[in-house]
Amino acid sequence: MKIMIVGGGGREHAIAWAVAKSPLCDKLYAAPGNAGISELAECVDISVMDAPKLVEFAKANEVDFVIVAPDDPLAAGVADAFLDEGIKTFGPRKNAAIIEASKAFSKDLMKKYDIPSAAYETFDDADKALAYLETIKPPYVLKADGLALGKGVLICQNLEEAKDGIKEIMIDKKFGDAGDKLVIEEFMTGREVSVLCFSDGKTILPMTSAQDHKRAGDGDTGLNTGGMGTFSPSPFYTDEVAKFCEENVYQRTIDAMAAEGREFKGVLFCGLMLTENGPRVLEFNARFGDPEAQVVIPRLKNDIVEVMLACADGTLDKINLEFEDNAAVCVMLASDGYPVSYKKGFEIRGLDSFKNKDGYYVFHSGTKFAEKEDGSKVVVTNGGRVLGVTALGKDLIEARANAYKATELIDFDNKYMRHDIGKAIDEQ
Repeated sequence: MKIMIVGGGGREHAIAWAVAKSPLCDKLYAAPGNAGISELAECVDISVMDAPKLVEFAKANEVDFVIVAPDDPLAAGVADAFLDEGIKTFGPRKNAAIIEASKAFSKDLMKKYDIPSAAYETFDDADKALAYLETIKPPYVLKADGLALGKGVLICQNLEEAKDGIKEIMIDKKFGDAGDKLVIEEFMTGREVSVLCFSDGKTILPMTSAQDHKRAGDGDTGLNTGGMGTFSPSPFYTDEVAKFCEENVYQRTIDAMAAEGREFKGVLFCGLMLTENGPRVLEFNARFGDPEAQVVIPRLKNDIVEVMLACADGTLDKINLEFEDNAAVCVMLASDGYPVSYKKGFEIRGLDSFKNKDGYYVFHSGTKFAEKEDGSKVVVTNGGRVLGVTALGKDLIEARANAYKATELIDFDNKYMRHDIGKAIDEQ
């Protein structure tokens, strides 16, 4: 079958790698794709937000199955555009993707259906939000209601910081329209774990666990980013925790969405905090995480196309989801200065080192081709997060050592990375 992936980052590269392996895939397209994805798929220069052109291309090229991967197009209804034309699609409709697109919606849903989460209040008036701060104790968690590239959450240690945060989100509009509404949430402490789940609207199948590192600097310092690295599985996600979440979070959320008339088909990303009072939901996303996909997908035993088709067809109950008994660690190579300001266009050296290297992967996040003076093409940096260097190992400690060893094989001017991705696993 002909398959098209909508997206052009590291998550989409990981998906493309898995899809290209499937015997069900005869031809793979990616819109817009990137330099890494181009080795697996025919890349077409169409924006992920241009639904009419995407649909036109899919119809003209007789695409059988579309995978809409990023958050923005899902929230904008790009999956709907394909589905409404009768094109089989993996990814939730706009009315279901709201579980990520609106923090206020997801918090209200959790309250209504008794899904464990942090206490919260929602505001569309900055003065009322400021007044509410005076009634609660720090630290304060401020969340822009809408999509903000994973950066719209501020953790403020004192009242002054929180007041500045409200001004930043609601008045200065640092995150644009995402800050029209604000959620102020109870601060929770504990280990963070991410669990991605396949869903066909009725059945939900949790994947192996992972843990992301959001802060830009070592020791979880600096600004929030889209993710500086991740590991899988999480040693903190025990069988007991999994059982609790399967009963009280995953299935309950899918059932709640169905009851609200918002059938959820695709990947439900559950960000969890393992508190002393049990697991609580930090956030929901409506798609594979990035860089969680880069460590979860390489461990998947199943044919990913079969699983995605089952989600689209409502037959997920026929799938036995399995993962390898190993571990994976991904270290993001970023442009120095990310997430604030950085230069791009630097040649990337060493990518060939990974060809035919079993258990090692380089997933391109922000890359493109550039032409040299002699007419030859090279891969250059084209974003804040550039490459996700992923390695497998028999356990997390081995996978972490392999991943960091692999980062030494790649170089580019202004290369930056954290040196403590998965450090907590060394302490187990």
